[in-house]
Amino acid sequence: MRLSAKVEYGVRAMAVLAFHHNKGPLPLREIAEREGISLKFLEQFFPDLRRAGLVHSLRGSRGGYLLMRDPVTIKVGDIVRAVEGPITPVNCLAEGAEDACCHRQEGCLTRQVWEKLRDKINEVLDEVTLADLIDIREQRR
Repeated sequence: MRLSAKVEYGVRAMAVLAFHHNKGPLPLREIAEREGISLKFLEQFFPDLRRAGLVHSLRGSRGGYLLMRDPVTIKVGDIVRAVEGPITPVNCLAEGAEDACCHRQEGCLTRQVWEKLRDKINEVLDEVTLADLIDIREQRR
């Protein structure tokens, strides 16, 4: 299983905003330059981060993006779910998939493995905050 480029770049972009927290808005163009990410690509998923209440955009010559909350309260899992949706390793675990799921749902021998995998992935992603990512970066300097 691989996470998408949206997830990878979304987490990286949000880490830049966390590092810049309380210093005013940061233009998306600057985030793209700092991380070597296509501006067009960032523009595709930043609205998802905004809708999830993770960032706020300010228009104008001094505009850009700001974190909506303190970096200590934003988990990597929040970012992943904002740009990709719920983490579901198999289709039958997706929200609302009860009707679309295979007919073996009740007696499925493997479902518990996929549920455990989903739960562990969420657990790990929800243990790490943007503040943790900044701390790790600072320790490596």
